[in-house]
Amino acid sequence: MELKEILSKCDHTLISQTATWEQIKAICDDGMKYGTASVCIPASYVERAKKYVGDKLAICTVIGFPNGYDTTAAKCFMAYDAVKNGADEVDMVINIGWVKDGLYDKVLDEIKAIKTACCGKLLKVIIETCLLTEEEKIRMCRVVSESGAEYIKTSTGFSTGGATKEDVALMKKYCAPELKIKAAGGISSIEDARDFINLGASRLGTSRIVKLAKALEK
Repeated sequence: MELKEILSKCDHTLISQTATWEQIKAICDDGMKYGTASVCIPASYVERAKKYVGDKLAICTVIGFPNGYDTTAAKCFMAYDAVKNGADEVDMVINIGWVKDGLYDKVLDEIKAIKTACCGKLLKVIIETCLLTEEEKIRMCRVVSESGAEYIKTSTGFSTGGATKEDVALMKKYCAPELKIKAAGGISSIEDARDFINLGASRLGTSRIVKLAKALEK
């Protein structure tokens, strides 16, 4: 698999608390130069970034992030506000406590409500696999498959672990065929990226692949 193809599946990501506009602008420049699928940035920068890139690059942001325990109404507002400001894609975090309580119907209803608030834009659902049991992961594959979201996503990258190859393989096995998979957190090499894509991931949440591409140019 060519590096260019791998880059085309990357959500080039900068969601640190200290991110500045100059840093956001730089990853937008990188995203346009290297042909990434999107840049994933804090919601407060979406409007400015969209005006900067225009139609040259998709803008992704995160909501209910990273803990997922905001109210459904708050998450819906965040999603609607992000889309109004120019977001093309929204990555949401599920209410993990509801999963632990076995409230899968509430989780499903929340995802559906947020999908509606996205006004037709693409929704990715972060289930934070490092905090779930295998049975909970399987149940969430089924929930997200029923929700109308376009993607299920492994991780925020802010918890106890990131994407694992075992989790991506599990998602591929238990998700509906039309539901796409995003692996995020800890993807540190081109070899890792290839492995995740070969296992079934259509997107990768990472900042490192662009950095590696830059290093190869030197």
